Amino acid sequence: MNKPNIKAQRLVALFLLGAALFNYPLLALFNRTGLVWGVPVLYAYVFAAWLLLIMLLALVIEKK
Repeated sequence: MNKPNIKAQRLVALFLLGAALFNYPLLALFNRTGLVWGVPVLYAYVFAAWLLLIMLLALVIEKK
């Protein structure tokens, strides 16, 4: 397998991970009353998952 094909496969896998992270079942798990560092739990989860995806995308795109 050549390198661009592996990078494309990793990007597709990250897309599927993002779709799973922001889908109903997981969002419903974090839709609770409570605070994490003064932020509602659902908002903290969404921003943490978003940050994780951005970091993983940067890792995949910048890796040689």
